[in-house]
Amino acid sequence: MSNNIYIEYRFTVEPKEPASDILIAELGEAGFESFVEEEDEVLAYIQKTDWSLDILNEIQILKNKNFEIKYGYKEIQQENWNATWEQNFQPIIVDHVCMIRAPFHEPIGVEYDIIIEPKMSFGTGHHETTHMMLQHILQLNIKDKTVLDMGSGTGVLAILTAMRGATDIDAIDIDNWCFLNAQENIIRNKMEFISVYEGDVALLNDKKYDLIIANINRNILLQDLPAYVRSLNKNGILLLSGFYTEDLDIINQKCIELELKFEKNLERNNWVAAKYVN
Repeated sequence: MSNNIYIEYRFTVEPKEPASDILIAELGEAGFESFVEEEDEVLAYIQKTDWSLDILNEIQILKNKNFEIKYGYKEIQQENWNATWEQNFQPIIVDHVCMIRAPFHEPIGVEYDIIIEPKMSFGTGHHETTHMMLQHILQLNIKDKTVLDMGSGTGVLAILTAMRGATDIDAIDIDNWCFLNAQENIIRNKMEFISVYEGDVALLNDKKYDLIIANINRNILLQDLPAYVRSLNKNGILLLSGFYTEDLDIINQKCIELELKFEKNLERNNWVAAKYVN
């Protein structure tokens, strides 16, 4: 397999909001793995082995006359990804206490300084869902708690839980690049006690957690919620994101069926991150 070859799409979007968020969500459903948002463009990446010429046929926003979206694509070698990353990535600060930065950025003395290099993985903190999940984690007392980061991407959420005192942490992602990259970022942040696995909910078996974080997408969340609930300790917390404001009702309905209690949610540019307890 040509795991080191990706197809890069470069989209120009007018108006950018909310079109870019919808575009990214639909591309993610189609198999695109990583995204970079620039001022007036969206860059999207998919492995060449998962790509076909008609990959965009089912992307509905491209047919929406309310938005003007133009695009082109090209092959990109994996070894060129770092140059793309360095050119586009800017550090972010969450709630004035958590900084997500690349190795080539200088620290600024915040309480939680997380260094990542994504290598095609999703979850840099720039996307609304990751940003809100970081906010939720900052508000929790998770010292000595057991944690599952499902759909872990770069591993940034698992790393923050470790920095906040969680001691038994698993990070799981179905994508091989995410699995490898999370391992690298965990070592880079000196959090080697975090266990990283490649796979899906089938890996959970009978293990229990005090906190489960799942930042994926609506359909996968609805499918996997029963497995999350089975793996959640009594008085545990479930954080869900990767869906839109209009999807919150259906997520709530499923959680109620599973005897979870909705506690609060954050919203950012029509994306939601919700907190549930059992």
